Amino acid sequence: MIRALALVAMLIAWAAVSYGNRSLEVVMPVLLPTPGEVATVGVALARDGSLARNLLVSAGRIGAGFAIAAAAALALGLAVALYTPARLAVEPVIELVRPIPPLAFLPMFLVWFGLGETSKVAFIAYTTFFPMFVGIAASLLRVDVMLLRAAASLGATRWDLLHRVVLPAALPGIVVALRLGFGLAIFVIVGAEFIAADAGLGNLIMEGRVFFNPAQIVMGALLLGFLGALVNALLLSFERRAVRGRAPQ
Repeated sequence: MIRALALVAMLIAWAAVSYGNRSLEVVMPVLLPTPGEVATVGVALARDGSLARNLLVSAGRIGAGFAIAAAAALALGLAVALYTPARLAVEPVIELVRPIPPLAFLPMFLVWFGLGETSKVAFIAYTTFFPMFVGIAASLLRVDVMLLRAAASLGATRWDLLHRVVLPAALPGIVVALRLGFGLAIFVIVGAEFIAADAGLGNLIMEGRVFFNPAQIVMGALLLGFLGALVNALLLSFERRAVRGRAPQ
């Protein structure tokens, strides 16, 4: 209830500022689109089918890149958490490459993978891998040693320790890492689709800039926000169900 009220309050505040600016002209009204103008653009794009097409294209690219990065981050995170030599070998490489701004490599991804879908998916996977890996590895390494010793004293095998102790204990941190990774995937998809893309929400936003249509820019940004909020809610729901499912009866 409180979340819904907060969203309604934000919408009311936006309407008050934008419609008030239209009357007072503090800034050029076209630069601050109203909710009605954004909704009108959305309806027009929905009717000609371009809205659904751009949304599905971006969602597909984000989903593919995020899935690849999440699988790699989880696999490598488990490796460095379970095997000290792997951690000693991987950490220096990660800490060297991780601080480099991903956008600095975007032109190289276009050169390596071409202008098609592969470069965009690879760029998203590369960008989101590092924060997810760091978060997942840290969560796994922080599992209470006493839990592991207690389970081992009861005869738990190595697989039992991983499956029944380590992963459940680290699950909240893993979900946080996935949430951060998906948010970053939405962030970089706009940059990836600004270059050499003929579809997608980033391309839709770029068209709004080229043709000076701020309402279209705001609409594209809001759709990305809704997509991120939806996946965030799904990840939180998964975490609650997993934790509840493992709770003692």
